[in-house]
Amino acid sequence: MSDLKRIRAACFASFLAILAGIPAHATQDIPDQQLSFFASCAGRLSATMEHQWMFDGPGSETTERQRNAVVDILETMIPKGQGRAVLALRIEAKMAHAALLTRATFSTEPQDAKWALRTAERLTSDCKSFLLS
Repeated sequence: MSDLKRIRAACFASFLAILAGIPAHATQDIPDQQLSFFASCAGRLSATMEHQWMFDGPGSETTERQRNAVVDILETMIPKGQGRAVLALRIEAKMAHAALLTRATFSTEPQDAKWALRTAERLTSDCKSFLLS
């Protein structure tokens, strides 16, 4: 990772820490928790985008921009040699989120479908809340 990327990632981690109320000394190294969060968000937004291709075409364009922004942030955070592990996190999150969206769309039980949709929306909302408009 280049020095500029490291500085940018450290600044962003500090910004997130301020928002979350985490002490500044905790951001000296990017915590695995933040890496996992952004990897999961990239996966969730990918699943949402693909779901929208089938059911909400125009919405997929907005989601794609959001996913690309999350991926840009994520790429600055990946420690050397951890790319495969991060990709695995993204794929796991994508598959889990796709299952939620499928359940929300095709469940024959209205309460179950409503729960799955609310859960999927909450998870992606958490991801989007870290992006500037």
